Amino acid sequence: MKAPWISYRPEIKVLDATIRDGGLINSHQFDDGFVKATYDTCVRAGVDYMEIGYKASKRVFAPDQFGDWKFCKEDDLRRILGDNDSPLKISVMADAGGKTDYKTDILPKEQSVIDVVRVACYIHQIPEAVDMIKDAADKGYEATCNIMAISTVHESEIAEALDIVAKSPASTVVVVDSFGSLYQEQIKNLVLQYQQALEGTGKEVGIHAHNNQQLAFANTIEAIIHGANRVDATLAGMGRGAGNCTMELLLGFLRNPKFKLRPVWEFIQQHVVPLQKTMQWGALPPFVITGQLNQHPRSAIAWLASENPENCADFYDKCIADV
Repeated sequence: MKAPWISYRPEIKVLDATIRDGGLINSHQFDDGFVKATYDTCVRAGVDYMEIGYKASKRVFAPDQFGDWKFCKEDDLRRILGDNDSPLKISVMADAGGKTDYKTDILPKEQSVIDVVRVACYIHQIPEAVDMIKDAADKGYEATCNIMAISTVHESEIAEALDIVAKSPASTVVVVDSFGSLYQEQIKNLVLQYQQALEGTGKEVGIHAHNNQQLAFANTIEAIIHGANRVDATLAGMGRGAGNCTMELLLGFLRNPKFKLRPVWEFIQQHVVPLQKTMQWGALPPFVITGQLNQHPRSAIAWLASENPENCADFYDKCIADV
């Protein structure tokens, strides 16, 4: 019997979401040195994609309340990336729900250093997401679809959504465990469902796991075992709430000789350790609670910012009262 969890699969591509997902902790207000160091680390480590931020609407999100990586204007991108003379592909996330002025703010590919537009949507936003995917593809980008909060969606609704997305130009459809509530058998079933729906289209299945129950790495492995070839991670697991699958664990697991771990550990030593004195993420009790209850982490984030963040039993009582 072949052991797929230790098999080298060169078709697996890794995306780093440190700046994009990590920016949800600090309103995307990273300084240029940190963003450049993240970029340099991804290049040196052999990572395939770096998601540097959002293409958010300035009508919806006030620019004076967010850093540059909420909007990813071309001048700001090139200030860090130059012309990106490297194999690393640059990704941005575009949220559906009227949060992205995609027709005007996303330039034609020949005018941009961006390579990939990842469209993120909730299940009821699929029609808008497909329009956004088509717009990005028509402009020359690789376009993908991240269906968020999939743990809250009925299987039949997922099937209908996948049937629609399968007909779109999306190159990848990502299983997104937004609340960090899924277990391995659920990840398996979702990956297999996505694969079946996309069979014959040439589209890949991806995984974006959150770490509320400390299962992000395990669930990413499970997705890989069952054929997911597009996988997300962040340096030191940085990300909103409990954070994400950790890049240092993932690259060690994949055993692809193109990936180099030492640049990642250098980055953690030089940049993450100091940052953890001012930013907080990880499987803290309130995030574990929301993960177990399949709830959005916004309530946990608010609790940790309150006067008594250590009162996890009180937070638990509040969460179950809201169910």
